[in-house]
Amino acid sequence: LAVPVAACAVVAGAVVVAPGEGPAGPPGRVSAGQPGPSDAVRFLSGAALAAAAAPAPEVRPGEYVYVKSLVAYAGRDAAGGPAVLPPARAREVWLSADGSRPGLLREAGAADTPLGSPGPVYELDGPGAEPRKSTLGAEPPSVTRPTHAYVAALPTEPEALLRLVREQTRGAGESGGSGSDADQRAFTAIGTLLAETWAPPEVTAALYRAAALIPGVTVLPSATDAAGRGGVAVARTAHGEQTQWVFDRTTSAFLGERTVLAESTQAGRAGTVLGVSAVLVKGAASAPGEPPRA
Repeated sequence: LAVPVAACAVVAGAVVVAPGEGPAGPPGRVSAGQPGPSDAVRFLSGAALAAAAAPAPEVRPGEYVYVKSLVAYAGRDAAGGPAVLPPARAREVWLSADGSRPGLLREAGAADTPLGSPGPVYELDGPGAEPRKSTLGAEPPSVTRPTHAYVAALPTEPEALLRLVREQTRGAGESGGSGSDADQRAFTAIGTLLAETWAPPEVTAALYRAAALIPGVTVLPSATDAAGRGGVAVARTAHGEQTQWVFDRTTSAFLGERTVLAESTQAGRAGTVLGVSAVLVKGAASAPGEPPRA
């Protein structure tokens, strides 16, 4: 559902840096630890109170959760040079509320991508036997593979919720990036749930309170999402990059995410924006590809 932080791949002669999602813009503000964690706790507690008072999602059985956003990923030419963030493009996703049917990912300029379809496999009954075509069983829902029904049933006690997130992200990508940092894995996973699911108010509030328990979380006074909306950011720095969640300054609503370099590297100077996103619409749709109902 979301691009791993600091993922890099060589594609068609270019190195693509894909830490997050959004449009080209000036370098982002990076905080090494000021203001302190107490400010993050206070801000996230306020955001939790606002979230708890929001209307509950209305997703009927058999429907799909629809999320529309703006996304962009910084890329580097294969020959080197600093990362460059392209203009944002529209992104739409439809996810089966209970996970029983395939979903759909639609991005501007790319072919539609089915989500959650059973993968084809071939089974052998024994040495020399004729391969039988079968399908790979679907993985059960989890924090990293959420369905609407799963998210709706998450614990609302912050300590229990954070413990579950840590357990289900343990060992993910241990080779580097956020994978070697349990706190960053938890922060990243919670950010993905905020951006890519439509959680009930009490679960969203618990996610904010759980994030406030993660060491190293700070507040930035100013940040901008992929749609150009300004706000306040909750951030955490790990492995030379800072992940920022952007909130509306007045309502404390979650707007989107940013990832910026926290230190100068070959990809650019400190503050270079590697990715940015903006959540525009969340709703319920009757089928993949259909607009959300009013």
